Amino acid sequence: MNNGNDSLPVKNKGWMVTFAGMGINLALGILYTWSVISEAVPQEWGWTETDKSMPYMFACLIFSVVMVGAGRMQDKIGPRIVAAIGGLLVGLGFIIASQTTSAIGYMVGFGVLTGAGIGFAYAATTPPAVKWFPAARTGLIAGLVVSGFGLASVYTAPLSKWLINQLGIQTAMLILGIGFFVLITGIKSIAMLIWNGLAGILQSPPKGFVPEKPESVKKAIVHDENNWTPVEMLKTPQFYIIWFMYAFGAGAGLMIISKLATIAVHQASIQLGFILVAVLAIGNGAGRVIAGVLSDKIGRKITLFLIFVIQAVAIFLLSITREGTLLATVPLMAVLSALVGMNYGANLSLFPALAKDFYGLKNFGINYGLVFTSWGVGGFMLSFLAGKMYDIYQTFAIAYYGAMGLLVLGAIMVFFLKPPKHVV
Repeated sequence: MNNGNDSLPVKNKGWMVTFAGMGINLALGILYTWSVISEAVPQEWGWTETDKSMPYMFACLIFSVVMVGAGRMQDKIGPRIVAAIGGLLVGLGFIIASQTTSAIGYMVGFGVLTGAGIGFAYAATTPPAVKWFPAARTGLIAGLVVSGFGLASVYTAPLSKWLINQLGIQTAMLILGIGFFVLITGIKSIAMLIWNGLAGILQSPPKGFVPEKPESVKKAIVHDENNWTPVEMLKTPQFYIIWFMYAFGAGAGLMIISKLATIAVHQASIQLGFILVAVLAIGNGAGRVIAGVLSDKIGRKITLFLIFVIQAVAIFLLSITREGTLLATVPLMAVLSALVGMNYGANLSLFPALAKDFYGLKNFGINYGLVFTSWGVGGFMLSFLAGKMYDIYQTFAIAYYGAMGLLVLGAIMVFFLKPPKHVV
């Protein structure tokens, strides 16, 4: 492996950077644990159900919007500082929330600051990792990095619940804030032994670095020969096709994630919703890796088509789940939860890989940040739809059918997706 100028060889740090990014995402996935935190809000605080949902919804929106600027910063100054800023904001958001009992305080702390921090740190994890590897491994590497985010609630949910039960919600938030700040950003010990932290491990390869291609992947066909500026990307119809497909796929998954425990109780009379959430998280993490590897083998478009169709079928099965039916059992609900998680998680590895394939690596941070705004919009709108329709009709039927329709539309849009070409 070389730097493109036949000079001294460059040590490939790709795997180290990949697993550092995965580790950071294992902390950032605290976002998916909001249901555990909101459930613990004491009645004496006087929060309504709307109050309990707003910090999460705003965190999703702020996360996706901040990704644009954070991606630009990552492209310009590198991932270390950007990830460190993210760690600081995530920790600060939790700490501020721990000092208040008001819904507005949590919206500022968890919704704005933690949401922004997640955006900064998340934007700095995938770009440096994929740059160390040949294009034919983009799906695998992107999937590994973002799998941490999906798997996080496997440990953060029980950890948060235990801390809240033992110490109370405010002390738990304080401890989590300090812990995530230390994990992502790193500290210096009193003995002056420097621990760089996971953010310190992140680094992009030197300019001109060309990753060595194994013989098994040298003939892979990918479309990363051009580097597009954000303005050029926004002028292509492919961007808007990708944006809406991402909003449909991610939005449907986030809708189920936000309501899974309620679905289990009201449709199947299952009180073990936390088990289904944990199973979904495992599927979420696994789906990111599986889809990444599969898309490297059979192509992004075929893989995208499959996940849209399978997700639509999974949500249809959830829609007909009723107490007393075969599906309304913990084992089968767990299978459906894992399936929804896998297909949702697949979006988080396929779309960054697709953005890199279509628009190159030079401006990948900001370009993918612009694509990622669809994740926030889709999650916000469909989660809001599910809650609003349930309040009005006492059923999720309309939300289910709406999500299924969007997923089918996304599957159809796959056939219109072709690599853009620069006009010379």
